[in-house]
Amino acid sequence: MKPASLTQTDRFPPQIRYIIGNEAAERFSYYGVMGILELYLANKMRMGEAGATETLHLFGGAVYFMPLLGGWLADRWLGRYWTILTISLFYCLGHATLAFFGGSLPGLYTGLALLAIGAGGIKPCVSAFVGDQFRPGQDRLLTKVYAWFYWSVNLGAAAAFFLIPRIHESWGYSWAFGVPGLAMALATSCSWSGTRYYVRQPPMRTQNRLRFFPVVWYALAHRTERKPGDEILDVARGHFSDEEVNGAKSIIGILTIFATVPMFWALFNQVNSTWVLQGKAMRPFYRVHGSYLLNGETMQGSGGVLVMIWVPILTLGVYPWLERRGVRPTPLRRMSFGMFLGAAAFFLSGLLQTQLDRGVSLSIVWQLAPYIVLEAGEVLLSATALEFAFAQAPIQFKSIIMSFWLMTISLGNFLVAAFTNLNAHFVKAKGASEFFFYAVLMLAVTGLFVFCASRYRERRLGADNLATLPI
Repeated sequence: MKPASLTQTDRFPPQIRYIIGNEAAERFSYYGVMGILELYLANKMRMGEAGATETLHLFGGAVYFMPLLGGWLADRWLGRYWTILTISLFYCLGHATLAFFGGSLPGLYTGLALLAIGAGGIKPCVSAFVGDQFRPGQDRLLTKVYAWFYWSVNLGAAAAFFLIPRIHESWGYSWAFGVPGLAMALATSCSWSGTRYYVRQPPMRTQNRLRFFPVVWYALAHRTERKPGDEILDVARGHFSDEEVNGAKSIIGILTIFATVPMFWALFNQVNSTWVLQGKAMRPFYRVHGSYLLNGETMQGSGGVLVMIWVPILTLGVYPWLERRGVRPTPLRRMSFGMFLGAAAFFLSGLLQTQLDRGVSLSIVWQLAPYIVLEAGEVLLSATALEFAFAQAPIQFKSIIMSFWLMTISLGNFLVAAFTNLNAHFVKAKGASEFFFYAVLMLAVTGLFVFCASRYRERRLGADNLATLPI
């Protein structure tokens, strides 16, 4: 059922508030667990710092690997609406398992596995479901809604990072894991409340399916038949429809852009691990009723607050200001600068760690500096990528393409886990040198991203033609 306001081009459809409300509560539930998990694993479960960091990032990697399952279910079988509601039940069960049985290793791993299925499975569906509510010609609203969608993500995250550690300090880990479960139940209820308003795209079981892998395999097998001036996939024309070949081209182009992004997430996801450990070595700030407003754990909440500040600054201020001066802030330009800021943030954290390694006592407030830079990079890269992925993907692959974007976060977590394991057993780099290593590596990857982005060919909405997208 399409509400009347969907025909307007200047206002959000009314159902958007239910989706954004769901996202805020769901992110509270997820980051409520992530905010306390590092120290819980290190101290309560006695894994030590290296073991806790490795386990946390393996869990994070699993969370952002599961979107492949959610995207496949949504695009091929259940549709996005029913996939979201069904997998949310696993999510709630995971929180309950951690709350009641998380003190044992079997209970811990079972609860984390259920959370990975739930959090990862619904993620690409919600992101694509937002875009489903808009019609062609509402491109500017699409840019704004993904910015505010991302704002709601960080509202939930910031609230969780500030509140859940205090619940843990006052009432213990069972309540600290249980309260996020109540938030997830609220998220599910909020999603269901908007049912009568939603625009629902049916799953593409057989009708209008694009055959991506068959096109690619055919083109590779017949690559010697390519005509001069043709791209490699053009060999498949005639055997497959133009729509299928152009769709395969757009998917490969998107995945090429995504290929270098995991390195950014390898840095960003350390706000839940190495930055928590760095903050633990700094002086906490402002004691209130027996606990500190800012310490190694609660500082994670500043990231969400900073995103909520950066979103309106960039969306309502910086982007329009650049356009008025003839500089078009294209998605790929925004994403490139976001990658660069990720490197800059780790240079700053390396400078802070240098002082700590020398025995200098620093206030946790100093950690705000790299947070400010990193969160600006996150908004420029991640919020923009949601818009880019939805706009550029063929309609039959929108959930799956969203899942591939989330896979970059998964790979970033696996990179951190791998680097942590290698460092603990072989390299044994400690302190500031580890932060500077990540910063230099990020700069190199940013250069590769810019190169790939400069060669990307845009898929215009509602058309089959491709055009160069300026970087």
